[in-house]
Formats: sequence, structure tokens, C-alpha cells
Amino acid sequence: MTEFTPYASLIGGAMIGLSAVLLMLWEGRIAGISGIAGRLLPPFRDGAFQSRLGFVAGIVAAPLVMSLGDGQAITQTVSSNIPLMIVAGLLVGFGSVWGNGCTSGHGVCGLSRLSTRSLVATGVFMATAFVTVFLVRRVIGA
Repeated sequence: MTEFTPYASLIGGAMIGLSAVLLMLWEGRIAGISGIAGRLLPPFRDGAFQSRLGFVAGIVAAPLVMSLGDGQAITQTVSSNIPLMIVAGLLVGFGSVWGNGCTSGHGVCGLSRLSTRSLVATGVFMATAFVTVFLVRRVIGA
């Protein structure tokens, strides 16, 4: 089971919101991670490669900086079931392409802009997440 961490969650949520606002302010772009990461690969359409790379590097570096700040080791649990991880990754990639965005693009930026499409997308991926967690924990027993 996971531990509820209200202060860390509040700070993390505020930082995500701040990064989304700053990206919209400075670049005029939505902070959708799938779009930002996808545009790090060729063909390069504009001159924003460095800012995208910096955004992704910040996501990767954030846990390391947090670990240095609080002295606790980074803990992440990932399934050792490689076929399951491959299928999950493909489904996430397919879903973000099919849904024209990912959880950060729709859930953070789209909802804050009162986008109906983002409201529907967020409802769909949250319902899917609830069902997936239920199945994994109760039915499959993983």
C-alpha cells in the first residue's frame, strides 16, 4: 500500500502548476509531457529543443534534488513483469496519441482552461486508472 503524504503532495502539485503556468507564459505552450518529450525526437519543427530538453531534464532531476534535500533515498516500485510493462507502455503511448494529450496536458492544463475535451479525457483516464488498480490489487493479485 502507498503512504498518504499531504505536504509533499501539496508542494509537488504546486510545483507542477507553477511549471505549467510558466511554460504557458514564456513559451505559449501547454505543459503536456507526452508532447514535450515526443518533440525531442526528429523532425524538429521549431527552435524550442533546448527548453523541451530542460523541461524533461527537470522532471528527471527533481527526485534527485529532493533526495539531496531530505537525505532520503529515492524509492520507486516498478513491476518486474517485462511483458506487462511493455503492454502498459504501449497502451499509455496509444492513449496519449488517441486522446490528443496526456494526463498533464489534459488534467493540469486542459481542466484549468475549462476545456470540455480535457474534462472528458480526464474522466476517461481516471476511470481507467481506478479499474486498473482494482483489477491489479483485487483480481490479479499483483
